[in-house]
Amino acid sequence: MNEIEFTFRAIGVLRTPYRSKSGVPIQGIFEPESKGKAEIFEAYGQGLQDIEAFSHLILLYVFHQSEGYELICKPYMDDKLHGVFAIRAPKRPNPIGFSVVRLERREGNILHLAEVDMLDGTPLLDIKPFVPKF
Repeated sequence: MNEIEFTFRAIGVLRTPYRSKSGVPIQGIFEPESKGKAEIFEAYGQGLQDIEAFSHLILLYVFHQSEGYELICKPYMDDKLHGVFAIRAPKRPNPIGFSVVRLERREGNILHLAEVDMLDGTPLLDIKPFVPKF
């Protein structure tokens, strides 16, 4: 099997109150008052046009403090081992994370968010509107 490599560039950085992995909520929806910001780099700012039309966003980001990966591991709230592709563990062959967050407002290139569940300084790869029907 051939391995294919890709190179990604961050479009911004996520700012949250979580400086260490131990304090991050398991899922943002369980911490509705968990606030943060997505600071979008100037070069990508035009891409935010009309984003205010959505109440929730999907953020794709890098687990930038994750080292290595395990194909079989135990999730946080389970005693049973699972394959990494059957759980949301950060130690993955490609350390890509995603979260659905609530968009509170936009100020220029800054998105004010709620229901955040990522570390401060997390590199942001992409933003997609969350539309439940799709």
